[in-house]
Amino acid sequence: MKRFLMVLAAMVGLAMPAMAAEMGDDGLHKEPWFRDTFKDLSEDLAEANAEGKRLVIMVEQRGCIYCKKMHEDVYPDPELSQFIEDNFFVVQMNLHGNDAAIDLDGEEMEQSAMMRKWGILFTPTVIFLPEEVSADKPAPMQAVAIMPGAFGRSTTLDMFTWVKEKRYDLDNGEDFQRYHARRIEERNKAKSE
Repeated sequence: MKRFLMVLAAMVGLAMPAMAAEMGDDGLHKEPWFRDTFKDLSEDLAEANAEGKRLVIMVEQRGCIYCKKMHEDVYPDPELSQFIEDNFFVVQMNLHGNDAAIDLDGEEMEQSAMMRKWGILFTPTVIFLPEEVSADKPAPMQAVAIMPGAFGRSTTLDMFTWVKEKRYDLDNGEDFQRYHARRIEERNKAKSE
């Protein structure tokens, strides 16, 4: 019986996520590298730039199974989590939130209204902003990349790396899809060696 209980405990332990993010009062997952700000995106951008990081907006919602997947299966990866923390200033927005936020164009409204203005329909949606923006356009119109939906660890790492390396700005024509395909090939080759 003791052996059975030990095996059962081990099986339960394997079935549970390694490090699930804590849940906030708003019903959204909270990563340790999320920034708690006033959601004034111009101020957030200035702070990100001062730290030498890129501003990222993560749009999520309560009960989102795909957000849960990202927080339980993808973001806990130590390499990915550390890469995000070291290089990005991450601000979480709530698709249905009633807390105020100020867009890059200076317009202040509830987060839910801002998400409608931005045309965000799905969660999670990750918006990557450049270091310099215009004060007359909303955030998504200035994004260097937008990652809609839940993806696996390698796709997520590749997207964050592609943005960090400013591959979107290179003259070599390596868009994200080509970059990601090349990285998959490199990882597969490294495994076979």
